[in-house]
Amino acid sequence: MTRLFNDPAAFADEALEGFTAAHRRWVRPVTGGVVRATATPAGQVAVVIGGGSGHYPAFSGLVGRGLAHGAAVGNVFASPSARQIHSVATAAHAGGGVLLMYGNYAGDVLHFGQAAERLAADGVETRTFAVADDISSAGPEESAKRRGIAGDLPVFKAAAAAAEQGLPLEEVLRVAERAGARTRSFGIAFSGCTLPGADHPLFTVPEARMAVGLGIHGEPGIGEEALPTADEAARLLVETLLKELPEDVADPAGERAAVILNGLGSVKYEELFVVYRRVAALLGDAGVEIVDPEVGELVTSFDMAGISLTLTWLDDRLEELWRAPADTPAYRKGALDAAEPDLARASVTAAAQDTAVPAAPVVPAASDASRGAAETVLAALDAVARVVDAHADELGRIDAVAGDGDHGIGMRRGSTAAHRAAADAHGLGAGAGTVLTRAADAWADKAGGTSGALWGTILRSLGTALGDRDAPDAARVAEGVTDASAAVRRLGGAEVGDKTMVDVLVPFADALAAATAEGLSLADAWDRAATTATAAAAGTADLLPRRGRARPHAEKSLGTPDAGAHSLALITRAVHGALLDHH
Repeated sequence: MTRLFNDPAAFADEALEGFTAAHRRWVRPVTGGVVRATATPAGQVAVVIGGGSGHYPAFSGLVGRGLAHGAAVGNVFASPSARQIHSVATAAHAGGGVLLMYGNYAGDVLHFGQAAERLAADGVETRTFAVADDISSAGPEESAKRRGIAGDLPVFKAAAAAAEQGLPLEEVLRVAERAGARTRSFGIAFSGCTLPGADHPLFTVPEARMAVGLGIHGEPGIGEEALPTADEAARLLVETLLKELPEDVADPAGERAAVILNGLGSVKYEELFVVYRRVAALLGDAGVEIVDPEVGELVTSFDMAGISLTLTWLDDRLEELWRAPADTPAYRKGALDAAEPDLARASVTAAAQDTAVPAAPVVPAASDASRGAAETVLAALDAVARVVDAHADELGRIDAVAGDGDHGIGMRRGSTAAHRAAADAHGLGAGAGTVLTRAADAWADKAGGTSGALWGTILRSLGTALGDRDAPDAARVAEGVTDASAAVRRLGGAEVGDKTMVDVLVPFADALAAATAEGLSLADAWDRAATTATAAAAGTADLLPRRGRARPHAEKSLGTPDAGAHSLALITRAVHGALLDHH
């Protein structure tokens, strides 16, 4: 288990601070993550990677010449926020555009997509690419839904090496697409990981058994088998991957492959070598030529006891890029000429941050009526933070049934940050709309992950509807909730029946709109809608998830409500209490 930490909520920030202090030759810190400490040639495409903490050396350890130009680092097992990604990409940009790369998880897709939109609005040409290499998480016919695990490394490296050669953005993206299409991974685990501050692992494996088809966020495997010997484990990994070849590879015999045997945190290097000796022999028997294999910890999951095997099927071009030199804190290959530190850009970044800190916060002008409504908004956000804090452990347990168990942690970070930002805005005389939009930004920024993006969207939709001019009536609040419901479905792509928060948000919004249309007061209408939300959340226990990290473990979640739906129902009831107190 993770034993050395201070405040678990500060673990990711403190780990990043220590990482940058230890590796100043390669990286320098910026808001949201790290960028190269060495100069990038003007006009070179910047490859910016990222994801949650807990996977070192992914993602910060892969920043340096020959690999990433920057890494956005989120909280533990949570995607970085769009603001963090935008900050890192802006610092890394050298005039040739930006390619954002990440594992294929809903939160990462949302936040990196939003960051790409912001960069484009800044005039920075930007493309995105999600690595989806885990064959256990979806079948070949749904390969776009697969998770990104240790295949991140060869795909990141191919794109970054192409950028180093001076190729334009579209060609760098095509290299990433080619590498991604030819990369497959599969893993097994013997025990789950334990998050900082937790007293139990996210999942357990029975004695003398192993989980098959694991993820890298503490998700349980898709099945269990008897505990193998090292040779049996090697055979399972190799035979599983050889069953699914890229479309343009008819037979593995005579093909070349980059091979990665990855340890997930607790399996020792000597154990990995014992397994790899058999992996190499089996691939050799199949006629595969192994090119520059990697054996070690490349993408981890805290202290998970598990391993994964990755094969990237190489052509001449991909082999050239795989063999290309790289120099990062955690991954080095070949030799590079000495590089000059990027002193000019570092000083510009530092100056910008220094000048940004003392700027006096300002809020838009607001009417007295809206400032009065802001008091109710603040009370509601306080109630949200308190109910989330009280149920954080429960939400984590529910989420761990088929997901990664971090929903309670993320909701606590987000709701606490939102309430703090709202209080600051209210203290400056902000209206209800501004209080909500400041809370929205803080929630999305501090929580990260899918829930951070979606709750940021909910609060922003409400803030836009309420505005800063008038005292909002029940109908306007209902309109804002309806707008939020539509925005969440548009952003996340989920619909009723997918076993997500949408299964609660849609009936809640509909019930609130209907009750206010009948002429009920806001408190009474909200009470009725919250009752609907509670029933809808309970009903998700009978559903099978069709989206998100729980989808590969659909059967495991049957009988358990969705964590996001349950937290939303708790929040609607808590807000009703605040409305009664400020009626």
